[in-house]
Amino acid sequence: GHNLPGGGFIGAVLAVTAVVLVYVVFGMEYLRVLAGADDADSMVGAYRWLFSLGLALALTSGLVPILAGLPFLTQAVLFVHGLPLYGELEVASALAFDLGVFMTVVGALLTVVGEVRGE
Repeated sequence: GHNLPGGGFIGAVLAVTAVVLVYVVFGMEYLRVLAGADDADSMVGAYRWLFSLGLALALTSGLVPILAGLPFLTQAVLFVHGLPLYGELEVASALAFDLGVFMTVVGALLTVVGEVRGE
């Protein structure tokens, strides 16, 4: 299953849960300083940008196989040889899709949290 899509969504939900816990304990100002943002609105703008970039990455990773005459979201595997410490690394194209899903969900959920912060 490691060469197939899956895990990006739940990983994003867990990551956002961690950020929300920090927000609940320390407040939005702490997150703003931690992120190095000028204000909370610039953080929400960054979340929206992350959402857009993730959506584009997930869509692109699904459309690339069509250029090769394959069905949408067809997965491929690349083996990288001669790496220090690892020797060989297996990289599946599902990684790009899962990363896109991760970024989309994190961006969307943090935008919601940032918009309803009540400040």
